[in-house]
Amino acid sequence: MHDIINLHSLAGSLIYSLMGVTIFWISFIVIDKLTPYELWKNIVEDKNQALATIVAAMCIGIAIIVAASIAS
Repeated sequence: MHDIINLHSLAGSLIYSLMGVTIFWISFIVIDKLTPYELWKNIVEDKNQALATIVAAMCIGIAIIVAASIAS
């Protein structure tokens, strides 16, 4: 009986995962709009490594905040 996946736990995990990804994506879009330049263009086309590192740190920070808010 312990090996059977609990459907309620699975559904809850999927819902919280979708919520987390959605909140993360919206946060990234808002921050992208607040910056005076296009993040994606500068990272991908101009290959700005410093900006990519800053955006990666920002993404990790947002992900930690979203995970903590969902977990509590």
